[in-house]
Amino acid sequence: MKATMRLAAAALTLAAGMGLTAMAQAKPLKITLPDETAAFKPGTNRDVVMNNCTACHSSDYIQTQPRGPKFKKDFWTAEVNKMIKVYGAPIEEGDIPKIVEYLTENY
Repeated sequence: MKATMRLAAAALTLAAGMGLTAMAQAKPLKITLPDETAAFKPGTNRDVVMNNCTACHSSDYIQTQPRGPKFKKDFWTAEVNKMIKVYGAPIEEGDIPKIVEYLTENY
């Protein structure tokens, strides 16, 4: 049993040493993101939407949502609540009506 423990300790020591060597050899990685292909339309509460929504996604996501007469305030209210309840968006209660108003008026 003692031999097994010594072997395991030696293996862990070796693995830790290899990990440190690999970390020392790591080079910085440069990532270039693509240019934005869409922007939020000008409007009341645009800043509130940009401060809350872009934490998780770009304006492209909003522009791909359904449009038409049945996709108004109720639709956007449900979407904002889904972002909060399902995806954990950290949106303050007071910002919800502002976001819904902006989205309803502009999309």
